[in-house]
Amino acid sequence: MALLGAQLVITLIMISVIQKLGPHFSLAKWFLCSTGLIRYLYPTNDELRQLANIPKDRSKAKKGNKNSQNGKNVPDTFHIDRSLDVQLETAKISHLDVVHLKFYNEYQWLVDFSLYTSMVYFLTEVYQIWFPIKDEVNLSMVWCFLVILFALKFLLSLTVQYFKGEESVGERSTCIVMGFMYLLIAMIVLIVDENTLELGLETAYTSFNQSASQFLSKQGLNSSGPASKIFIKFCIAVWCAILGAVLTFPGMRIAKMHWDLLRYFRESKLKQMLLNISFALPFILVILWIKPIAKDYLTVRIFSGRNTPLLTEGTFEILRLLIVISTIIIKICLMPWYLQAYLDMAYHRTEEQKKEAGRITNIEFQKKIAAVFYYLCVVTLQYLAPLILCLYLTLMYKTLGEYQWFWLIRSDASNGTSVNDELNVTVKESMTGQDPTEDLYLTLDSLKSIFGVQVFRGVFGFATWWSCFTYFATTSVGLIYQSYFSTK
Repeated sequence: MALLGAQLVITLIMISVIQKLGPHFSLAKWFLCSTGLIRYLYPTNDELRQLANIPKDRSKAKKGNKNSQNGKNVPDTFHIDRSLDVQLETAKISHLDVVHLKFYNEYQWLVDFSLYTSMVYFLTEVYQIWFPIKDEVNLSMVWCFLVILFALKFLLSLTVQYFKGEESVGERSTCIVMGFMYLLIAMIVLIVDENTLELGLETAYTSFNQSASQFLSKQGLNSSGPASKIFIKFCIAVWCAILGAVLTFPGMRIAKMHWDLLRYFRESKLKQMLLNISFALPFILVILWIKPIAKDYLTVRIFSGRNTPLLTEGTFEILRLLIVISTIIIKICLMPWYLQAYLDMAYHRTEEQKKEAGRITNIEFQKKIAAVFYYLCVVTLQYLAPLILCLYLTLMYKTLGEYQWFWLIRSDASNGTSVNDELNVTVKESMTGQDPTEDLYLTLDSLKSIFGVQVFRGVFGFATWWSCFTYFATTSVGLIYQSYFSTK
């Protein structure tokens, strides 16, 4: 039996494309350098001296405006009034500007690898339309899983930055408190009845436990199940808490940019409405898993003048996934607005400083402006990584849950016995009593059957819902914070 087949061919082709196209085209670079983003340039020492009427020290000018202390060059430092009327110059962002930014390599890898993974996934889905995958390994799921791991790794790396240094006490405390808060919320969610919140974890646990018990029994081991339900739910709750903690500051950053955009577009009601709709869409995604409000209303209730519900269960499931994907695409399309709102912080910092009394060194003032652009890739990662995480969890949920796109146009779509379940039964029946090689294949196939469709639907369905929930919750907390503590 073919274990890889066309899947391996698609993967090898994409690896070749990455080698040939990667050095010449980068979606990550295009996002930053070809979407019209403008950065602010900090004034030079000479410009600050001229504005502040500070005479230039000729002896220092001969040394390149640097003093020498203990054999080391020290930048020329002088004081200026905070209220100094400084007008910042602007410039379009170029590739040479971004290659040296903090976390640029991580940002570029995540975005570009996500693009290539989406190509592999699309080609695989098209291939399955004519040649359904039966005994082949779906390598597109491996690609998607790697994207999820990279997104989590980079989010953890950004969170770790808040635990370094003595000046990050507040950030550390916030992450820890939010982590425990999400742990409590996850524990509450996990005890909600499945008839209210359709997460599928109860069905997944039952399927996993029964399949595992049968497998262990065939191996001569007596067991009622590999793990208790309480232990599994506790592990899930801990994962939920970690994800909530690492999404805390990305959510607050997105809320800050959203708050600024609403002020910038105060005169454009259409743009404000678009921003508010995109902000509220994750909440719509969350309630799509509340069964009495969404699924029962559309797939059970029969309206007057109709003999059947509006949607079948299969159609509702695939439509729900499409809404998640559409929401993510909308937010990615709006990303240039949010990034420009972040870059505009340099201008607003300068304007706010003009209202302050006292003096500031030229180095501190220049760092205040330069730091905004220096952390552009960090902010971009905070914006994109949660969306990429949610997107590829959704794609894995669709494929491993064996949902089909054509359910949207077929009225008889249902969630009955899956193709793989029927295949497993056929394989087991046809291979019993064969030679040792086939017995080994049967054993591996039985092990594979432990993680059946219901298990994947429960695990990735809950992961998709929780990622949408934490995204909305963290951004909402950030927006509430801005509404109460913003200076404007």
